[in-house]
Amino acid sequence: MAVKIVDEMCKGCTLCVGACPFGAIEMQEGIAVINEQCTNCGVCIDTCNFEAILQEKEEKEVKDISSYKGVWVFAEQRQGILQPVAIELLGEGRKIADEIGVELAAVLLGDNVKYLEKQLIAYGADKVYLCEDRELKEYTTDGYTKVLSQMINTYKPEIVLVGATHIGRDLAPRIAARINTGLTADCTKLEVDTEDKKLLQTRPAFGGNIMATIICPNHRPQMATVRSGVMTKAKKDEARRGEVITVAADLKQEDIRTKVIEIIKQQKSIANIQEAEVIVAGGRGLGKKEGFQLLEKLANKLGGVVGASRAVVDLDWIDHDYQVGQTGKTVRPRLYIACGISGAIQHLAGMQGAECIVAINKNPDAPIFKIADYGIVGDVYEILPLLIDTLEKEDIEEILFQEVAAARA
Repeated sequence: MAVKIVDEMCKGCTLCVGACPFGAIEMQEGIAVINEQCTNCGVCIDTCNFEAILQEKEEKEVKDISSYKGVWVFAEQRQGILQPVAIELLGEGRKIADEIGVELAAVLLGDNVKYLEKQLIAYGADKVYLCEDRELKEYTTDGYTKVLSQMINTYKPEIVLVGATHIGRDLAPRIAARINTGLTADCTKLEVDTEDKKLLQTRPAFGGNIMATIICPNHRPQMATVRSGVMTKAKKDEARRGEVITVAADLKQEDIRTKVIEIIKQQKSIANIQEAEVIVAGGRGLGKKEGFQLLEKLANKLGGVVGASRAVVDLDWIDHDYQVGQTGKTVRPRLYIACGISGAIQHLAGMQGAECIVAINKNPDAPIFKIADYGIVGDVYEILPLLIDTLEKEDIEEILFQEVAAARA
């Protein structure tokens, strides 16, 4: 909407000038004029006694969304290896597609990656849209954006899911802008309204203090990026059969403004906490950097890895690669032991998918206890040595899972 002043009706009384909270109205030759500070709030309209100020409604173009059908998953691969987030999205996409009665398709871009088709179909895809070209061998923003945008405009899917990886976070917004649709980034939950097929996209908002559910009612496709580790991986069924549709890239060298000279893999000895079955995580409650040595000892006994909250990463007690939470990694281990972690919503967003959560904290009112399967109020430095000693005699991990399973039955 836009605020407009009718010059012929304006009497130059200046009432609107004083009423505007943004200083957006000024007088020029005895007539009120709206400047660039206007926010279309409409306060001036109620102030004017001469009906000289109007608010014009702009007619929005309504897009025909009836021709859009199907769920697409961008099957991200790097150097010919299918990324875990693609398998997670196939699992979630399969559920959504079944709920609204449409097909699930995987979109595979690259060079000489045809052999991945069978994997994608086995993980739940009904169709695979395959586009191979030497210009797609390495990811480039221009190349992938052009090809995928053309495919969306041609085949018209109603939902497109992309992993919130470095590639996905670069690619998805560029496509959304090019095809004139909305995008919800870093979703942690996806649902669908079966009546009108609206995708309900939930993500943390306002610094993680609330969870917002966002919809895209007037444009298609509905696009979302989803964090790795949030969704359950699709189960593989080698007996599944599907259709493969080959798409021409229609790419020229001049279409791509960047060139990948060399890919250098960073060598790290850090374990991938997103794949860990057991995580022993520490927070500010440890009190000192050396506390992670005790956590690592317990993690080794359980065959797991160490994790951390953002607070201790910011204190430089541990590397960012170990961080769990909204600004770190999302994990789904069988067992998550939170030591000295209060349970801020930003941290909980990254670890609530754990099958069994054990919380150890001095503060009995710590929020972490509200979501924990087991809560121990006490000093980490007194409790962990006891757990480590007990592990020499009994399989605590298995006992915990048995009791949790019994409680949830």
